Amino acid sequence: MKTFIIVTVLIVTVFFVSQAFIMSSSARIEQHPYVVLESLEEFEIRQYAPALFSSVKMNADSYESTSSSGFRVLAGYIFGGNEENKSIAMTSPVRMEIGDSSKMSFMVPKEYSAENLPKPNNSKIYFESESQKIMAAIEFGGWANDEKIKTYEEKLDLLLTNNGFKHKGNFAYLGYNPPYQILNRRNEIVVELEDYQIKN
Repeated sequence: MKTFIIVTVLIVTVFFVSQAFIMSSSARIEQHPYVVLESLEEFEIRQYAPALFSSVKMNADSYESTSSSGFRVLAGYIFGGNEENKSIAMTSPVRMEIGDSSKMSFMVPKEYSAENLPKPNNSKIYFESESQKIMAAIEFGGWANDEKIKTYEEKLDLLLTNNGFKHKGNFAYLGYNPPYQILNRRNEIVVELEDYQIKN
Protein backbone atom coordinates (compact mmCIF):
# COMPACT_ATOMS: atom_id res chain seq x y z
CA MET A 1 0.00 0.00 0.00
CA LYS A 2 2.83 2.37 0.90
CA THR A 3 4.57 1.66 -2.41
CA PHE A 4 1.34 2.34 -4.30
CA ILE A 5 0.94 5.71 -2.58
CA ILE A 6 4.54 6.70 -3.32
CA VAL A 7 4.21 5.71 -6.98
CA THR A 8 0.91 7.59 -7.28
CA VAL A 9 2.39 10.73 -5.73
CA LEU A 10 5.36 10.53 -8.09
CA ILE A 11 3.12 10.12 -11.14
CA VAL A 12 0.92 13.05 -10.10
CA THR A 13 3.97 15.21 -9.40
CA VAL A 14 5.54 14.42 -12.77
CA PHE A 15 2.21 15.16 -14.49
CA PHE A 16 1.79 18.59 -12.92
CA VAL A 17 5.45 19.52 -13.38
CA SER A 18 5.32 18.56 -17.07
CA GLN A 19 2.05 20.44 -17.57
CA ALA A 20 3.51 23.53 -15.89
CA PHE A 21 6.50 23.37 -18.25
CA ILE A 22 4.24 22.96 -21.29
CA MET A 23 2.04 25.91 -20.25
CA SER A 24 5.12 28.05 -19.65
CA SER A 25 6.50 27.15 -23.08
CA SER A 26 3.15 27.88 -24.74
CA ALA A 27 2.98 31.30 -23.07
CA ARG A 28 6.34 32.25 -24.64
CA ILE A 29 5.24 31.55 -28.23
CA GLU A 30 4.75 34.66 -30.36
CA GLN A 31 1.05 35.48 -30.71
CA HIS A 32 -0.95 37.56 -33.13
CA PRO A 33 -1.08 40.90 -31.27
CA TYR A 34 -4.40 42.55 -30.48
CA VAL A 35 -5.88 45.24 -28.25
CA VAL A 36 -9.14 44.68 -26.37
CA LEU A 37 -11.52 47.51 -27.29
CA GLU A 38 -14.50 46.28 -25.26
CA SER A 39 -14.98 43.51 -22.71
CA LEU A 40 -18.60 42.45 -22.57
CA GLU A 41 -20.19 39.80 -20.37
CA GLU A 42 -19.27 36.77 -22.48
CA PHE A 43 -17.16 38.09 -25.35
CA GLU A 44 -14.60 40.71 -26.37
CA ILE A 45 -14.20 43.19 -29.20
CA ARG A 46 -10.56 43.26 -30.33
CA GLN A 47 -8.42 45.20 -32.76
CA TYR A 48 -5.94 42.83 -34.42
CA ALA A 49 -2.69 44.13 -35.86
CA PRO A 50 -1.81 43.58 -39.54
CA ALA A 51 -0.03 40.26 -40.06
CA LEU A 52 1.29 37.84 -42.64
CA PHE A 53 0.00 34.25 -42.66
CA SER A 54 1.05 30.97 -44.21
CA SER A 55 -2.08 29.09 -45.24
CA VAL A 56 -3.32 25.90 -46.86
CA LYS A 57 -6.78 25.09 -48.21
CA MET A 58 -8.30 21.62 -47.91
CA ASN A 59 -11.28 19.82 -49.37
CA ALA A 60 -12.79 19.08 -45.97
CA ASP A 61 -15.80 20.42 -44.12
CA SER A 62 -15.16 19.60 -40.46
CA TYR A 63 -12.68 20.27 -37.68
CA GLU A 64 -11.95 16.58 -37.24
CA SER A 65 -11.10 16.05 -40.90
CA THR A 66 -9.14 19.29 -41.26
CA SER A 67 -7.12 19.86 -38.09
CA SER A 68 -4.57 17.04 -38.37
CA SER A 69 -4.03 17.13 -42.14
CA GLY A 70 -3.76 20.92 -42.30
CA PHE A 71 -1.40 21.05 -39.35
CA ARG A 72 0.89 18.44 -40.92
CA VAL A 73 1.19 20.46 -44.11
CA LEU A 74 1.98 23.78 -42.41
CA ALA A 75 4.16 22.21 -39.72
CA GLY A 76 6.16 20.48 -42.43
CA TYR A 77 6.95 23.87 -43.91
CA ILE A 78 8.07 25.56 -40.68
CA PHE A 79 10.05 22.52 -39.54
CA GLY A 80 12.31 22.69 -42.60
CA GLY A 81 10.15 21.76 -45.57
CA ASN A 82 11.30 24.73 -47.62
CA GLU A 83 13.97 25.58 -50.20
CA GLU A 84 16.40 26.70 -47.47
CA ASN A 85 15.75 23.72 -45.15
CA LYS A 86 15.19 26.38 -42.51
CA SER A 87 13.21 26.02 -39.30
CA ILE A 88 10.72 28.81 -38.66
CA ALA A 89 9.35 29.46 -35.19
CA MET A 90 5.84 28.31 -34.37
CA THR A 91 3.31 31.02 -33.55
CA SER A 92 -0.06 31.07 -31.86
CA PRO A 93 -2.95 30.68 -32.36
CA VAL A 94 -3.56 28.22 -35.16
CA ARG A 95 -6.51 29.55 -37.15
CA MET A 96 -9.08 27.45 -38.98
CA GLU A 97 -11.91 28.56 -41.23
CA ILE A 98 -14.30 25.65 -41.67
CA GLY A 99 -16.92 25.40 -44.40
CA ASP A 100 -17.58 23.43 -47.59
CA SER A 101 -13.83 23.77 -47.99
CA SER A 102 -11.55 24.73 -45.13
CA LYS A 103 -8.39 26.71 -44.52
CA MET A 104 -5.73 26.51 -41.82
CA SER A 105 -3.30 29.36 -41.17
CA PHE A 106 -0.22 30.07 -39.05
CA MET A 107 0.88 33.64 -38.45
CA VAL A 108 4.37 34.27 -39.84
CA PRO A 109 6.83 35.45 -37.13
CA LYS A 110 7.33 39.22 -37.21
CA GLU A 111 11.02 38.83 -38.16
CA TYR A 112 9.92 37.72 -41.64
CA SER A 113 8.28 39.48 -44.55
CA ALA A 114 6.85 38.15 -47.80
CA GLU A 115 10.17 38.99 -49.44
CA ASN A 116 12.49 37.00 -47.15
CA LEU A 117 10.35 33.94 -46.35
CA PRO A 118 11.76 30.65 -47.66
CA LYS A 119 9.73 29.17 -50.49
CA PRO A 120 7.66 26.13 -49.38
CA ASN A 121 8.43 22.73 -50.87
CA ASN A 122 4.69 22.02 -50.81
CA SER A 123 2.97 24.03 -53.56
CA LYS A 124 -0.33 24.00 -51.64
CA ILE A 125 1.07 26.48 -49.09
CA TYR A 126 0.61 30.15 -49.89
CA PHE A 127 1.06 33.45 -48.05
CA GLU A 128 -1.48 36.18 -47.44
CA SER A 129 -1.21 39.58 -45.80
CA GLU A 130 -4.07 40.80 -43.65
CA SER A 131 -4.74 44.39 -42.70
CA GLN A 132 -5.86 45.56 -39.27
CA LYS A 133 -9.20 43.99 -38.33
CA ILE A 134 -11.86 44.48 -35.67
CA MET A 135 -12.98 41.07 -34.40
CA ALA A 136 -15.40 39.73 -31.83
CA ALA A 137 -14.10 36.75 -29.82
CA ILE A 138 -15.62 34.22 -27.45
CA GLU A 139 -13.52 31.71 -25.48
CA PHE A 140 -14.04 28.11 -24.40
CA GLY A 141 -11.84 25.51 -22.70
CA GLY A 142 -11.01 21.85 -23.12
CA TRP A 143 -10.49 20.13 -26.45
CA ALA A 144 -12.24 21.51 -29.51
CA ASN A 145 -14.54 19.47 -31.72
CA ASP A 146 -17.12 20.24 -34.40
CA GLU A 147 -20.00 20.32 -31.93
CA LYS A 148 -18.31 22.82 -29.62
CA ILE A 149 -17.19 25.00 -32.52
CA LYS A 150 -20.74 25.13 -33.90
CA THR A 151 -22.20 25.82 -30.46
CA TYR A 152 -19.90 28.77 -29.82
CA GLU A 153 -20.34 30.16 -33.33
CA GLU A 154 -24.09 30.23 -32.73
CA LYS A 155 -23.61 31.68 -29.24
CA LEU A 156 -21.34 34.47 -30.49
CA ASP A 157 -23.73 35.21 -33.36
CA LEU A 158 -26.63 35.59 -30.91
CA LEU A 159 -24.61 37.72 -28.47
CA LEU A 160 -23.57 40.07 -31.25
CA THR A 161 -27.14 40.39 -32.53
CA ASN A 162 -28.47 41.05 -29.03
CA ASN A 163 -25.81 43.72 -28.47
CA GLY A 164 -26.38 45.48 -31.79
CA PHE A 165 -23.19 44.43 -33.61
CA LYS A 166 -23.08 43.45 -37.28
CA HIS A 167 -20.55 40.90 -38.51
CA LYS A 168 -19.31 39.57 -41.85
CA GLY A 169 -20.19 35.93 -41.14
CA ASN A 170 -16.64 34.61 -41.59
CA PHE A 171 -16.34 32.71 -38.31
CA ALA A 172 -12.96 31.17 -37.53
CA TYR A 173 -11.63 28.86 -34.83
CA LEU A 174 -8.45 29.77 -32.94
CA GLY A 175 -6.49 27.09 -31.06
CA TYR A 176 -3.73 28.15 -28.68
CA ASN A 177 -2.37 24.93 -27.20
CA PRO A 178 -0.43 21.84 -28.32
CA PRO A 179 -2.42 18.59 -28.14
CA TYR A 180 -0.33 17.31 -25.22
CA GLN A 181 -1.33 20.26 -23.03
CA ILE A 182 -4.15 18.98 -20.83
CA LEU A 183 -4.63 21.79 -18.31
CA ASN A 184 -5.71 25.37 -18.96
CA ARG A 185 -6.56 24.91 -22.64
CA ARG A 186 -7.72 27.96 -24.60
CA ASN A 187 -9.93 27.96 -27.69
CA GLU A 188 -11.77 30.84 -29.32
CA ILE A 189 -14.28 31.59 -32.03
CA VAL A 190 -13.79 34.92 -33.77
CA VAL A 191 -15.62 36.85 -36.47
CA GLU A 192 -14.87 40.15 -38.19
CA LEU A 193 -17.25 43.02 -37.43
CA GLU A 194 -18.83 45.46 -39.86
CA ASP A 195 -18.96 49.23 -39.34
CA TYR A 196 -17.51 49.15 -35.84
CA GLN A 197 -16.70 52.61 -34.52
CA ILE A 198 -13.75 52.78 -32.14
CA LYS A 199 -14.70 54.78 -29.08
CA ASN A 200 -12.50 57.63 -27.92
